[in-house]
Amino acid sequence: MRRLLFGALTLLLLMFSCKGKQTGDTAADVPQDSVDSTAVEDLAAVDTLERLITETPMPRAADELFDDFLFNFSANRKLQMERVVFPLLTIKGGDTTHVAKDSWKMERFFLHQDFYTVLFDDERQMELVKDTSVSEATVEKIYFNTGAVMQYKFRRVKGAWLLLEQKTEPVASNRNSSFLEFYHQFVTDTAFQTESLAETVQFVGPDPDDDFAQMEGILTPDTWPAFAPELPDRMIYNIIYGRQGARSDKKIFVMRGIANGLEMEMTFRRHGGRWQLVKLVD
Repeated sequence: MRRLLFGALTLLLLMFSCKGKQTGDTAADVPQDSVDSTAVEDLAAVDTLERLITETPMPRAADELFDDFLFNFSANRKLQMERVVFPLLTIKGGDTTHVAKDSWKMERFFLHQDFYTVLFDDERQMELVKDTSVSEATVEKIYFNTGAVMQYKFRRVKGAWLLLEQKTEPVASNRNSSFLEFYHQFVTDTAFQTESLAETVQFVGPDPDDDFAQMEGILTPDTWPAFAPELPDRMIYNIIYGRQGARSDKKIFVMRGIANGLEMEMTFRRHGGRWQLVKLVD
């Protein structure tokens, strides 16, 4: 199902990312003196495609796995309005409010970019992505510039995923706060990044001499710059499948391509209070 959905969304994602900076829903949202005619046409094309997606009912099977539902939810305005429980409970800084249906703004999550990120504690937790018994999930938008985490809490009720709550908390209060603080410094400070490598980092990646083969080896601080991936440093996403467990000294940071199916995994472990990169799978 996910491969079919990714294929259907490829054109949409290309339209969103081809200009790199477009964020509005329609051409009317963009000042006319700040864009050229091509940008306006691209935005109009996105709006047209969204209408086509809206007119196509979501397959019932898409409610089985949260990922399948989330992509439909993010791309289909009509479906999104049907699956948000209004007035939506919103919690921020201890204050509780409710968002009315006519005040809701379309939430596209990561559809404006060609990848998304997820944090797992271990390989077993990664299998929950394919587990049809999972009945609750939380999407997190982690903002490093403001130190805030926006959480969108979903639950499957009578077979249908629904957004029940929106909550904002400081990064310091997040279950992954220790790793998130480390990660931000890791991606913004090259010296710290090198210092945060394990003595040897296991590497698995494509073989440059064979497009269909993988190569394995060891990365050291000297060879790391040639293999270091480009990582997001302002904001990342996380998806929690099911309920969160106890804090963990292991983190698997995953970057997944939306339309191209590519995936990268970085495994970190905390030793003596310090996080270190121990494995890179590219």
